[in-house]
Amino acid sequence: MASERPLLSPHQLELRGVTLAEGTDDDADVEFLAEIMDINERLADPEDKAGLQELESLIAAKQEQLITDVNQAFERDDLQEAKKLLAKMKYFANLEDKVKSKKIPS
Repeated sequence: MASERPLLSPHQLELRGVTLAEGTDDDADVEFLAEIMDINERLADPEDKAGLQELESLIAAKQEQLITDVNQAFERDDLQEAKKLLAKMKYFANLEDKVKSKKIPS
């Protein structure tokens, strides 16, 4: 299945009166934050190229699932859930950037 983009952007959420929190999402659950911390720790010292590739695949899979979940939240017109999911997507976008920077030789 090709990657689908969310039906509404963060800007469109704001037009509907829902704003995304800047920085850390106060509503983020502990399990999610622990997962982000674990991935960050693994990225800080990847064992080898295979380990980095594994993290890249994990991050891509998480992003695909979040895109699906955001689209479903928008279809249900559940803007608060969409807001939470878009905040989570920002974390994974940051992790994706870190993987890309690790892959570029210094």
